[in-house]
Amino acid sequence: MRIERIELRVLQLPLVRFFETSFGRISERSFVLVSVEDAGAIGIGECVADAHPYYSAETTRTAWHVIADFLAPLVLGRHFDHPRDILDALGRVRGHNMAKAAVEMAAWDLYARQQGVSLARVLGGTRDAIASGVSIGIQDSLDELVERVVIERAAGYRRVKIKIKPGWDVSAVARIREACGDIPLMVDANAAYTLDDAPHLARLDEFGLMMIEQPLEYDDIRDHARLQREVRTAICLDESIDNVRNAVEAIELGACRIINIKPGRLGGHAAAIRVHDLAAANAMPVWHGGMLESGIGRAHNIHLSTLPNFTLPGDVAASCRYFVPDLIDPEIVVRADGTIAVPDAPGIGVHVIAERVAAATMEKMELRVA
Repeated sequence: MRIERIELRVLQLPLVRFFETSFGRISERSFVLVSVEDAGAIGIGECVADAHPYYSAETTRTAWHVIADFLAPLVLGRHFDHPRDILDALGRVRGHNMAKAAVEMAAWDLYARQQGVSLARVLGGTRDAIASGVSIGIQDSLDELVERVVIERAAGYRRVKIKIKPGWDVSAVARIREACGDIPLMVDANAAYTLDDAPHLARLDEFGLMMIEQPLEYDDIRDHARLQREVRTAICLDESIDNVRNAVEAIELGACRIINIKPGRLGGHAAAIRVHDLAAANAMPVWHGGMLESGIGRAHNIHLSTLPNFTLPGDVAASCRYFVPDLIDPEIVVRADGTIAVPDAPGIGVHVIAERVAAATMEKMELRVA
């Protein structure tokens, strides 16, 4: 595989419905789309960095700059025997995992297309369908929250996740349990609490939650280990696990019992596989998080979720929950049994609608071998 051309686009898509977390509320999604080309074959990847540096220090603008000025020169014109080698080739640049992931994941798609097989097969996946969960943002009222949970459960989702923050936590969970009974339920704090809140977070133990995701600082591991000793509910780490070393430390310190894997946060599929394998070797389950991706990024997530240690339903939901129309056709759908079929065509296995991509494009750049 020799990458001869890279195309960057900044896209902007309106969300079907606002999405609110402890960071704030958004109504549209801006992201960088990366295409890589070799002898006419094209692979595509989606950068999960947002317009604002709230979840991560990276943004669409920093990703655009880093890819164009630093990452592209490291891969253009080089021969790679396998896409797993690309992450190490980008190692000269410190950090910027989301920018790296967009390039690396596009190369995995390109390689799978060249081999004429699905991305899942190249990644080492073992399933032809994945279990789907859903993430529900903070709502304007508890009644609206319950209404959203009821709607999503009726759509077949196997697990419900709600966003929480101080003032919107115990009462929200209690209301869902009262209205919806013993449904599979978890909460995601997006680093909204401190260790001083441990007694308050321990109140969630009575509700039989699957997990509490990232309650403390985005870069913390040690305080999470202390918190895990003070609460019965499993802690799941998300933002804190942005490389394999942090995953090793979290497991050794007992900072969590579950890991949320997002390839964009880790630097791509190769790093995600390393964390997956590490967790599996330590009998720790993982699941696949979401970053409000379009159908392109969502397809990548589906393929990665076919690896054997993804044993919990992920945040890989139907396209229509977020974008109408999406950038792909047919759209990604959740079946009545709460599963999503894994596309079996070469690469990510979905058809990208060029006209929709063009209509959503705010800016475009092309880089070629000199």
